[in-house]
Amino acid sequence: MLPALREYLKRPTTIIGIVTAMMFQIIFSVIWMTGYAGVTDNTRHLKIAVVNEDSGMGRAIAEKVKASLPFEIREEASHTEALAQLERRDVQMVLHIPADFTRQLQSAGQKGQIGYTINESNPALIKSIMQGVANGITTTVNKEAAAAGAQAVLAQTNMAPQQAQEIAQGIAQGIADKVQGAIEYTHPVRNMANQMIPMMLVLASFVGTMIMGMNLQQSTLSIPSTELTGKWGKFGARMVINIVSSVVIALVGCSLVMALGGESAGGFVAMWLFQTLFLFTFMLFSQLFLLAFGMAGMLFNIAMLSVQLVSSGAMVPRELLSGFYLTLSDYLPATYAVEGMMNILFGGPGAGSDAGALAIIALVCGVLATAAVGLRKETGARTAPSRPELSRA
Repeated sequence: MLPALREYLKRPTTIIGIVTAMMFQIIFSVIWMTGYAGVTDNTRHLKIAVVNEDSGMGRAIAEKVKASLPFEIREEASHTEALAQLERRDVQMVLHIPADFTRQLQSAGQKGQIGYTINESNPALIKSIMQGVANGITTTVNKEAAAAGAQAVLAQTNMAPQQAQEIAQGIAQGIADKVQGAIEYTHPVRNMANQMIPMMLVLASFVGTMIMGMNLQQSTLSIPSTELTGKWGKFGARMVINIVSSVVIALVGCSLVMALGGESAGGFVAMWLFQTLFLFTFMLFSQLFLLAFGMAGMLFNIAMLSVQLVSSGAMVPRELLSGFYLTLSDYLPATYAVEGMMNILFGGPGAGSDAGALAIIALVCGVLATAAVGLRKETGARTAPSRPELSRA
């Protein structure tokens, strides 16, 4: 065994394999620990649109919500505009106080109703957070509405203020559910499996293209350079392989997702074409580092894999990230792949802008890859020796 062990340790591929495994640990630990470090504190970046149409108690509720919640509160005059912002994911929830809210509270046997609208075409964490916020607001408003109503009744009597307040508090404790919250969901997602499709497709696509690029790079190094298989011939062949592979791989991936119970609001063709686009973009993006730095470019790809998992919004909403990772995500293809997939799968404003962003990234990567190939000198070191006897045979 010892002779075999010595032979393994003499091979550069063995050392590279060990170093690569270690780099996965180092890169993922650093990026994930720094990327998710401030997520809990960054909930203040989540946005809620408050639409108050009631000039009575609704105004006091809106002010209390704005003062007490640790989120960015936007006061909107139009419910329609607030819902449009929710559709674009500019806000994470819309709170609507109807015009007759005070009248509902003052009417015997009637309950006041506050409306909440949550867009499920988002990371699952958004729905969970906003459901908790909606329930908390309803509970708080319920207590205050009951106390205010009881105190208003007792104020009409001749009781002393202190006594009236004590009695009002006792009455309020006995009044339950005077205010109820109605939560409405746009683009509902049926189950957890469907919710995880964007992350699964993006993760599988980037890891797959990263490994594919590594193998193409090794194939490139093993192909002898001739007039027909020079650096430009190899580069052109790689582009053809990338294009054809992205179409076929996306077709297989989307077909399996739909066959196994996945749903697509935009239809199968839109899902297939969009995955083809971001697969091709991932291929150009990951192979750029290999063309520029050789096999050492895999270290950059490992880092990009980790960064994109953290910052794309597939697992944790981008609004909860630090400013550095939020800005960085604007320049990475996985961000637009996740957003576009959520729009196609669950519904939303459409994937046109995301497709445009991916096309720009693909174009930039293609131009840089062409420049990297052009700057690299052709060498004959890897040219296979000619075998004239075989050709004569």
